[in-house]
Amino acid sequence: MQVSSAISGMKESATLAVSAKAAALKAKGVDVVGFGVGEPDFDTPEPIKRAAIRALEAGQTKYAPTPGDRAAREAIAHKHRTDNGIDCSFEHVTITAGAKHAIYLALQVLIERGAGNEVIVPTPAWVSYRPLVELAGARCIEVPARLEHGLVVEPGAIERAITPRTVGIILNSPSNPCGITLPAASMRAIADVLARHPQVTVISDEIYEKLVYPEVTPGIAHWSIGSDPRLAGRTITVNGMSKAYAMTGWRIGWMCAPGDRGGFAREAIKLQGQMTNSIASFALPAIVEALTNGAAEVERMRAVFARRAQLIGRLQASIPGLVAPPSSGAFYTFPSVASLLGGRTAGGRVLDSAQAFAEALLEEHAVAIVPGEDFGECARAHVRFSFACSEEQIIKGMERVAAFVAGIRQEIPTVTGTG
Repeated sequence: MQVSSAISGMKESATLAVSAKAAALKAKGVDVVGFGVGEPDFDTPEPIKRAAIRALEAGQTKYAPTPGDRAAREAIAHKHRTDNGIDCSFEHVTITAGAKHAIYLALQVLIERGAGNEVIVPTPAWVSYRPLVELAGARCIEVPARLEHGLVVEPGAIERAITPRTVGIILNSPSNPCGITLPAASMRAIADVLARHPQVTVISDEIYEKLVYPEVTPGIAHWSIGSDPRLAGRTITVNGMSKAYAMTGWRIGWMCAPGDRGGFAREAIKLQGQMTNSIASFALPAIVEALTNGAAEVERMRAVFARRAQLIGRLQASIPGLVAPPSSGAFYTFPSVASLLGGRTAGGRVLDSAQAFAEALLEEHAVAIVPGEDFGECARAHVRFSFACSEEQIIKGMERVAAFVAGIRQEIPTVTGTG
């Protein structure tokens, strides 16, 4: 059968590939410490589950409107108005099968195929942004951040990347994979740049917005760029239930696009109606419950993640060759291992790439991490650790990493990278 070259040329998600390898080893009885998957280890809070169960028991099992019912969309719009300062109504919201689906829809509606459109992506960036941009028919223009700047992208670099072909930019704070929350001053400086370029639509991926750690970086806080009046009409804010509410398997995301009097949102809903239609109807009351009554549970989980961020930061800093900015958001740390590349492991593996580093760590010490290559060209000497696991697992895993690093012997010239 024929397979589209656009699909056959697409790479598998690096994060999912690592998860599959780790799962295969665990199935063989290997005690794997998993730092690969970006998934909270908490269960969904009980009141949220009960809301869905009640809906099932009440017979809420039929088709729902494509963008979701009004109650759930109203709850999302209210959240954006009160939490994020985004002026919107329920008509500007469509509920999607995860935040990734919302980004896919936004790009498909935004990009004109064959027109040479470009979308800017500050890197290191989530592995799916580039494939989603390219699948929609645009060029992905990377704007690299530097380790010496804390992996915070420079606003001037974004401005230099904007051309007449630029139609969009994808921003992500807190960041996957960097584990940083962009300071408000940096975000506002980026907004100043974008305000000068009215042809650029902003897709703001805020899936980790509730996971911010002033305990790590005092004074750090999330700021939604869609609240800037200059950009409000051309910002698409993407969010969902997966990370903050421990609801990854529910597949609930959304986009909020107030611009053009809801015109962009209507076009996205039209496309969604030809794809998935609505999410499962009985999940809609769970959204209302989570956004109305879930703040205490979110804060409980956030506080645990903050302690883990501090713990893994201390342990990582004690291992020579791992260099990363503090994890002020999400649940990742993204160290450079540049000074370790070019060495040979105790098991005999030559570390000629971050991929080799990650593979050797898994094979020799049963620790799963994600190599940095797919997070952007500037991330080729980095690896990602997810600390969405217990403190006991963090301690055990980092002890193994320390042993692995201690066994590396430099035998060939070090490979250079952002570190």
